[in-house]
Amino acid sequence: MDFNITPSQQYLLSDSLYPEVSKLNPGINIQIVTDLRPAKYMDIRFLPGVSFGQRNIRYYKNQVLYNDQQRLESSFLEFPLLLKLKGDRLNNVRPYVIGGINYRYDLAAKKDFDDEKPVYLRIKKPDLYYEFGGGLDFYLPYFKFSIELKMSNGISDILVREVSPKHPEYVNAIEKMKSQIWVLSFHFE
Repeated sequence: MDFNITPSQQYLLSDSLYPEVSKLNPGINIQIVTDLRPAKYMDIRFLPGVSFGQRNIRYYKNQVLYNDQQRLESSFLEFPLLLKLKGDRLNNVRPYVIGGINYRYDLAAKKDFDDEKPVYLRIKKPDLYYEFGGGLDFYLPYFKFSIELKMSNGISDILVREVSPKHPEYVNAIEKMKSQIWVLSFHFE
């Protein structure tokens, strides 16, 4: 899980904070596969599920680490609707590309600021993502196993513009923040 952050233009003009995602953290994603085959080389897929993860944002002031990082945890309910275009099967392997949209609702997004935890950013609960990727289907004797790599980009700015009363600089340093998620999936069908 990652954020695509556009720093505030104010940072370029003064010595305010510069936000940066410090490192990528792995999460987990569990989905149920629902597949409709309207044509030989095309599937329409609906994969409702849940995913869990976190993202860390560090702030720098004059190229020096400023205070603590902001750790934003997410627990998503996901409702992706995808189009899968398949190639010809070669022996027991078939390549494919996949793309579509995914509505995610973040159950862990903060409603209020918590004085006990030093987190001064809040993110919006709903977001719509566009997704695309590719993978391979392996046809085994009793089931089909698929490996898929997919990128998921949020469409809207998910940062809640309400600032913390004690630390407004964290929100003010960000002009725009969109979600970005890379998913490596293993499907058993």
